[in-house]
Amino acid sequence: MALNQRKVAMVGCGSSGAASCFALMQSGLFTEMVLIDSLPDKAEGEAMDLSQGLTFARPMKIYAGDYDDLSDAGIIIVTAAGVQRSDDTKLDLVKKNVQIFKTVIAEIAKRNEEGVMLIVANPVDILTYAALKISGWAEGRILGLGTVLDTARLRSLLSEKLSVDARNVHAYMVGEQGRGEVPIWSSATVSGIPIRDFCEMRGYPDPSDYFDMIAKEVRTSADVITRKKKAAYYGVAMGVRRVCEAIVRDEKSVLPVSSLMYGAFDIDGLALSMPAIVGRNGVECLVPLDMSEEELDELRKTAATVKAIVDDVFGEAR
Repeated sequence: MALNQRKVAMVGCGSSGAASCFALMQSGLFTEMVLIDSLPDKAEGEAMDLSQGLTFARPMKIYAGDYDDLSDAGIIIVTAAGVQRSDDTKLDLVKKNVQIFKTVIAEIAKRNEEGVMLIVANPVDILTYAALKISGWAEGRILGLGTVLDTARLRSLLSEKLSVDARNVHAYMVGEQGRGEVPIWSSATVSGIPIRDFCEMRGYPDPSDYFDMIAKEVRTSADVITRKKKAAYYGVAMGVRRVCEAIVRDEKSVLPVSSLMYGAFDIDGLALSMPAIVGRNGVECLVPLDMSEEELDELRKTAATVKAIVDDVFGEAR
């Protein structure tokens, strides 16, 4: 079946999935959206709610469906995941979600192997790897949301501190999305000016302490939001919209998505969040990133953490 590049499928209609559907409805990127959930009433309710706002948006078809309805979808977004209990460890959550993915990804792969799959469920790097292993899809066609939102948070906080437009700030959070992610200050710039030089120009001759503080704030933002309002999803939704824009418009945008690494920085066979060129067919290639030895060491540490979990869940042979 020929793909409809203007059709998106959302698998999982929890907070992040529903918020992402709302953002995509308003984007004008798609003419058709199907919502799929293990609870059909949930998908139907969200589809009805969204559809009733179409008078204020661009025309599109929004409906609840099943896996057969995603066979021609150009983009398939997966937010389906288990609920993390208070006594669950990270490994518990990984194992729970990998089991869910064994069903969800297999059902998708039976029906569609030419679209692009965007993994949003957490932990995103490990689940991106799981989706690659389970689906058998071409590797570039599966990518995770990665540190797209974390990088946006980093740039926003820097822009506030330096009183400059966030769109002129170029800095990345990379590695394992979450507490292990690494800010790359060595190659960070503001409109081409190295970040430390720009800080000095704006009255901060030694920004090291601020850099440490801002990195901690970015790493813990989701936890703080979740503690205050039970879940974080609006920023996720905007990140999903941004990646979909790059795919649908074939923008060749550089975004820190999660994808499989092959030897760069001595990291092989793991999905990590690194800057990559994203276009119509998903990830085209990784973009080289200059790092200090300290940053590189931190990246390798976070990669080792991911590898230990992946080996535990999938076996060292993989």
